[in-house]
Amino acid sequence: MTPRYKLDGLGKVVPDVRAAAAIVYNPQTGDVLWEENSHDQRSIASLTKIMTAVTFVADDPDLRRQVVVTSPDVVRASVTYLRAGEVISYGDLLHLMLIASDNAAARVLARTSDGGSKAFIGRMNEMAVHLGLTSTHYEDPSGLDARNVSSAYDLSHLLAFAGADVRLSPVLRSPEYEVTTSRRTFTVHSTNKLLGTEMDVQGGKTGFISKAGYCLATLLGVPQKSSQLAVVVLGAATSTVRFWEARHLFNWAVDSTEGLLTGLARPQGTPQ
Repeated sequence: MTPRYKLDGLGKVVPDVRAAAAIVYNPQTGDVLWEENSHDQRSIASLTKIMTAVTFVADDPDLRRQVVVTSPDVVRASVTYLRAGEVISYGDLLHLMLIASDNAAARVLARTSDGGSKAFIGRMNEMAVHLGLTSTHYEDPSGLDARNVSSAYDLSHLLAFAGADVRLSPVLRSPEYEVTTSRRTFTVHSTNKLLGTEMDVQGGKTGFISKAGYCLATLLGVPQKSSQLAVVVLGAATSTVRFWEARHLFNWAVDSTEGLLTGLARPQGTPQ
């Protein structure tokens, strides 16, 4: 819960993050306000689902369309609320995937998209190239595959892109959602524990598998300003640490930054 700091090469006080890699990025100005190992390629777990969502909505699907959940969708899905044989809409699947990090929901979206799962994963990788995400590659749509890799830098840009989409932004910041299938109705809650705190969460996604550690990518609004920051924390040792480190990084960036009139300027003491 206590932020840590250290001196950089110029003798300035900067965050000493308890994670393998992290970044604070300003989408409005394109500035990286702080980073550590931000270009290291790492396994990213369910942060994969941000790209799954971006790729899915790029096909301009009818979110009212109903599809059937199959047995392979739910087998070894780790986290899922779905059951084989249920019929559910694309809109509910999208919410399940991004809010509750439902792995079967990600599989269903990919499988029922044009060309099936293999073609969909191909489009995920094409989208990564299109967005200039040079450290990013996907092998599955859920993030259960440890070969899904990216960097804190790439993920900060991807989340900013997703957060600007009018179809995805409301989902990425929803604390809960009521899901309706052909058999039942139930409520899911967000895995992003910054929601409901003092932070102005404007989007986010969590992730965890053992290879990746605990990960978080979140968009946070700057108090009393029309600006936001993308904060990404990768490879934290516990779930709690990723949320506290995101708080600390955001607060440090805001407190050490001047020129908030047209976006966030570069923090004081940060190398040009």
